[in-house]
Amino acid sequence: MCKSKIHRATITKANLHYEGSLGIDKLLLKAADIYPGEIVQVVNINNGARFETYAIEEEAGSGSIGLYGAAAHLGKAGDLVIIFSYAMVEDKDSRSLKMKVVKVDSHNKIKK
Repeated sequence: MCKSKIHRATITKANLHYEGSLGIDKLLLKAADIYPGEIVQVVNINNGARFETYAIEEEAGSGSIGLYGAAAHLGKAGDLVIIFSYAMVEDKDSRSLKMKVVKVDSHNKIKK
């Protein structure tokens, strides 16, 4: 089941030669209930790329969303992305699962 998403985040940097895959502002990770090292799916709204990678923590409040390593081939600064996280749940629990949706502005700050 989809447990959470960060909706329409803006990529702020891409670095092919940096170890890691998807850097996400620590405040956004917390709001979306995504843990460092957790597998996430990324959908690039600008170019249609869809890929899985793992989340790494960026500085809290920085608004940073970074594509690192091979993932840097799939987007560039300024692209909009949707970041999904999933959870395996028992059928009986799936009906009551409430997906967390974190909407952000153009600076990756959480919209109220």
